[in-house]
Amino acid sequence: MNCRDRVCPVPTIHAICMTVIALFFLTNAFTLRAEGIFEFSSNVEHAYHLSLSLRLDEAREQLSYEKNQNPDNLLPLLIEDYIDFFTIFINEDKAEFDHLEANKERRLKRIRAGNPDSPYYLYTQAEITLHWALARLKFEENITAAREVRRAYKLLEENAQKYPDFMANKKTLGLLHAIIGTIPDNYKWVMKMVGMEGTLAQGTRELKEVIAHSKAQPEFLFGTETVVMYALLMLHIGNNDSESWTLVHEADIDVENNPLAAFIFANVAMHTGRNDEAIRILERVPRGAPYHKFDYLDYMLGFAKLYRLDEDANIHLQKYVDNFQGQNYIKDAYQKLAWYELLFGDVRAYQVQMLHCRNKGKAIIESDAKAYIEASQGPLPHHDLIKARLLCDGGYYDKALTVLEYKTTHDFDTKRQRVEFLYRLGRIYHEKNNTEQAIKYYQKTIHDGADESWYFACNAALKTGNLHEAEDNHAQARLYYQKCLSLYPDEYRNGLHQKAKAGINRVK
Repeated sequence: MNCRDRVCPVPTIHAICMTVIALFFLTNAFTLRAEGIFEFSSNVEHAYHLSLSLRLDEAREQLSYEKNQNPDNLLPLLIEDYIDFFTIFINEDKAEFDHLEANKERRLKRIRAGNPDSPYYLYTQAEITLHWALARLKFEENITAAREVRRAYKLLEENAQKYPDFMANKKTLGLLHAIIGTIPDNYKWVMKMVGMEGTLAQGTRELKEVIAHSKAQPEFLFGTETVVMYALLMLHIGNNDSESWTLVHEADIDVENNPLAAFIFANVAMHTGRNDEAIRILERVPRGAPYHKFDYLDYMLGFAKLYRLDEDANIHLQKYVDNFQGQNYIKDAYQKLAWYELLFGDVRAYQVQMLHCRNKGKAIIESDAKAYIEASQGPLPHHDLIKARLLCDGGYYDKALTVLEYKTTHDFDTKRQRVEFLYRLGRIYHEKNNTEQAIKYYQKTIHDGADESWYFACNAALKTGNLHEAEDNHAQARLYYQKCLSLYPDEYRNGLHQKAKAGINRVK
């Protein structure tokens, strides 16, 4: 079960954005020769694979060859857009975004002058539009991003009407349908108002159809990418980490020579209690020329090592905050550096790192906002609660239980610490498959913490729903998912409610 707390490097909604970006770019074209052609030539194919490996300069070089040899081919525009997106999404440089943004309309204008009878005519427009919608989220251009998502959705829906068996279209539309289906009910009216509808069941069914097609047609270009997309959906929304891990582990993913592949694989490993495997991958990820710089992998490695309580975890987190010029996960990284200092007994260093947490980076994403709240308002965290939390999230359940099993609520000074203690025991027993003890401590957490602003009770309700769902007790599962939706913590609310909504959809 997907039971990592949201201290994981990728919060749910953002996690989906971060982890599926590679998958939006793993879409391409069959060979199609016509006026205004969409041709998957050898140059385009090579550029495509180079861009997915973050060998962006080499990809540009291959596209230059193609444009010289075949100037009427429109597919290089899509690959060029992949490259721009990777650059913007990874670097988080607003000036760079502003400079590259003009490429969007230039590319779309050229594609609109292409062959309208190709299934890639609308599809490439939708993909490019989605790239820029996701890029805008980095810079809080949410309204424009929402309009672009709607535009892309409409293009894909129109294309589905014209070409219902076009699998590349079904892959992306399936993902959108699934995500739309997990939006909480209080936001559903917005989706209906703008003409976007979908369910989790619909989206997963469409993705499974594409996967089945890829197995029957091994030459289908997008089979592995669709498998990975479906695996990430199961991980973050579908409450099925075992399936997610199996799918990714069995997919044709080259973690040795592809930083994006390493990111995806390590992300799934960290979220499914396979932290040692994630560290192994992240320590061997290719760096330097010819690959585009990907500082976030240092953050992931530092976090994974902190889960294991490694003494060198701070080196990688410090490298991230020293080198990354963007704005996200900076506050979160400083918070984790502070935890590191606390775990190793340096309270003064903890306070210095929390000062950096307050003053550096931005509080846009949930993990950064949570880190900022702790740095600004929170008292010194309890050493044992932090230690047990990290060990549990890393998959070291026996060690986590050893930290807390002989303690009681009387060992903690504040109500928040006492509620968190109950919650942590529930989480550990959940991971150890002791359902009876897990539900016992989750219910105590809900009872003591439901009226507070902390996320413990809300997530305890969600996890209790997960446990009942696993036992096919859908009535009880639905009750606890609804309980989760009735609670409004200041921390991680959107992600928890999205998961609860997905749970209700599954047990209807």
